[in-house]
Amino acid sequence: MSETFWHHHTARMVAARLVDIEWNSTELGEVLARFEHVADVETLITRLLERRIHAPDSTEVAAELLEVIGYPGDPFVLPAPPVRPTPTVRFGVPAFATTAELAASLDVTVSELDWFADVGGWLRRAAPPLRHYRAREVAKSRGGTRILEIPKPRLREMQRRVLHRVLDHVVPHPAAHGFRAGRSAVTFARPHEGRDVVVRVDLADFFPTVTRPRARAVFEACGYPYRVASVLAGICTTAMPVDEVAGLPRSQAALLGVPHLPQGAPTSPALANLVARGLDRRVAGLARARGLVYTRYADDLALSGPSDTDVSTLLWALDRIVRDEGFVVNGDKTHVARAHRRQTLAGLVVNESAAAPRDRYDALRALLHNSVRTGAAAQNRAGVPDFRASVYGQIAWIGESSPSRRSRLLAMADRVDWES
Repeated sequence: MSETFWHHHTARMVAARLVDIEWNSTELGEVLARFEHVADVETLITRLLERRIHAPDSTEVAAELLEVIGYPGDPFVLPAPPVRPTPTVRFGVPAFATTAELAASLDVTVSELDWFADVGGWLRRAAPPLRHYRAREVAKSRGGTRILEIPKPRLREMQRRVLHRVLDHVVPHPAAHGFRAGRSAVTFARPHEGRDVVVRVDLADFFPTVTRPRARAVFEACGYPYRVASVLAGICTTAMPVDEVAGLPRSQAALLGVPHLPQGAPTSPALANLVARGLDRRVAGLARARGLVYTRYADDLALSGPSDTDVSTLLWALDRIVRDEGFVVNGDKTHVARAHRRQTLAGLVVNESAAAPRDRYDALRALLHNSVRTGAAAQNRAGVPDFRASVYGQIAWIGESSPSRRSRLLAMADRVDWES
């Protein structure tokens, strides 16, 4: 039995959204998701795809198409939405059968949820005050720059709720050590201590490579319906606005111009780890078959093993797996180190036991020694804004792998006059 929901002007709103898009179930689902609270969108999509193989080129043609497939234009009649059962979710995540339930959990209206998820792709051309992110270029520790896309406060709070209520319940592969409670660069490096050969492979553009469909697949794997998963993915991804992309190098613009995980959103690390689960599973299997050890810290993959490891074949197989899983190897940052050379992972030397390099420790000791004599300000030659915090951060990093070093450095820091 049908009920009248919309009049002719609303039918034309639907028709307008069907023009000049990719004509497939995924894209149609994205643009029609906002109407799911009053329409059986799945049936509508099925009938559209049965009738045409490409999108109409005008609103008039789209309106005629809606009428032909049984969705008349005046009044606009749609089947009543079916009663959807509570979804069977996994991993202990909360159940959201509809976007209305998701919106209530995030303390927003359905319209606000659509706006923050940018289901229609409006924000690529929106004025700066309406955008959800601020982009900022920062220097990388190993040279070059990266672009941080930082969500504004209200979206960031929504993302934190998604992180704690949903993503934190899903456990990444055991090989993943980055962005996980109880794990660190030290736990990433320690399995490779004292190995004959250590291979480090870097993934290029780790976060931007994770696109919205890949993020949606994570939420679908949790058991959420397609529409709910799509909105959750929309909340956690963004496409850089057209005017901002125009000033970037072509390769970078190609990545950031489509919906991707923003580096700067609280949900991005957890989602990247979960998207990389297939990669971790396959590389771990490769490592076991070759008698190697494998761990991953964010975009750094580390494998180690005996001296007779066939490194060339290993790197070839790694590249094939990485590409097959939707990532890209950064060939310029692939390193192979044998036992007679310094072997480093995440800045830690692993030839014997994972620890900060001796020269870094000695340099920090010298700085603290001089600071005790002259005062901190005289040693802040680089003009670091919060010199004390910077020094204590270095102590924490070195001390993470060596409690005895941490104790010695903290004792020296206690004697420094940080105000002079």
